[in-house]
Amino acid sequence: MILPFNEMPLGSRIWIYQSDKKILDQDLIKIKTKLTEFLKNWTAHGDDLKSSFEIKYNRFLIIALNEKSTKASGCSIDSCVHFIQKIEKDYGLNLLDKMNVAFKQGDYISYKSIVEFKILIKNKSVSKNTIVFNNLVVDIEDYNNNWEVPALKSWHSRFF
Repeated sequence: MILPFNEMPLGSRIWIYQSDKKILDQDLIKIKTKLTEFLKNWTAHGDDLKSSFEIKYNRFLIIALNEKSTKASGCSIDSCVHFIQKIEKDYGLNLLDKMNVAFKQGDYISYKSIVEFKILIKNKSVSKNTIVFNNLVVDIEDYNNNWEVPALKSWHSRFF
């Protein structure tokens, strides 16, 4: 069962899938349609999962799940990962690589490997105040408060 993202409880669990590149507008429309269909039919042990999604900056797929009514099972999480893998394949995206960093440089979002990010820090091209995307947030409240933050306030701070 899919709900509007802004109606999801703040405690709803989230997963953030970060694309290695900006998703083209024409692909974004198709991906939104596929995500809507997937979430309408997403279940755990036959029970509907109350879920939602949003896509930010044509780059981040954020899936939310209200686990107060029905918790995700291993099989339901696997089905979501398989769905994301299909999106990757169909649109030539990399959404599951957790060893990369996305951060803002003005209005532009950069995507670098952790090694490249450390080099940028060393060269002072990135600072503790650079806005990073902390994809380790766990629920909507955490996402609202701690997703788009200065590097100093994220797990990225360990590199400074």
